[in-house]
Amino acid sequence: MGEMAQLFFKYGAMNSGKTIEILKVAHNYEEQDKPVVIMTSGLDTRSGVGNVSSRIGLERDAIPIFDETDLFHLIKDLGYKPYCILIDEAQFLKKHHVLAFTKIVDELGIPVMAFGLKNDFRNELFEGSKYLLLYADKIEEMKTICWFCHKKATMNLHYIDGKPVYEGDQVQIGGNEAYYPVCRKHYFHPGMKKEGE
Repeated sequence: MGEMAQLFFKYGAMNSGKTIEILKVAHNYEEQDKPVVIMTSGLDTRSGVGNVSSRIGLERDAIPIFDETDLFHLIKDLGYKPYCILIDEAQFLKKHHVLAFTKIVDELGIPVMAFGLKNDFRNELFEGSKYLLLYADKIEEMKTICWFCHKKATMNLHYIDGKPVYEGDQVQIGGNEAYYPVCRKHYFHPGMKKEGE
């Protein structure tokens, strides 16, 4: 009997290469004719609903997950058994989605790899991340470097119109805004970028 299916949660700050990793894993399976399912939160509409795209320009179609999406039956009724389910933007999922993934792993024997941010810009856990941290079999941190120094980034700093913002709605789409991966020190004391950058 092969290795048991597991629920993986891989988290990292912004720009830690989560989407590239998904595309890479999918490519490796598909090269061996092993079908995978790629899914993403229906909340993230930056590149269109149901699209997984990395900042370096690679992209793939994905099945969007909405509040009402019945993940267990969606996967069960596919007509084939995927080798792996890959989830982007997993932080935006709800508790019931994460529980459905545990059921897919435990009852259907399909590994699920969820990728996402752990903390929001207020430095609170996202709902999806909270339950993935609680229910995942394996948790792995994907590392990236602070925007302002050489330390590891562990937090996400939110700028609106050039000023850091620590309050407000967890999910804000639109506005002249940016998110930066930062270490704890620069989360609280962001320096503006050095001249010439």
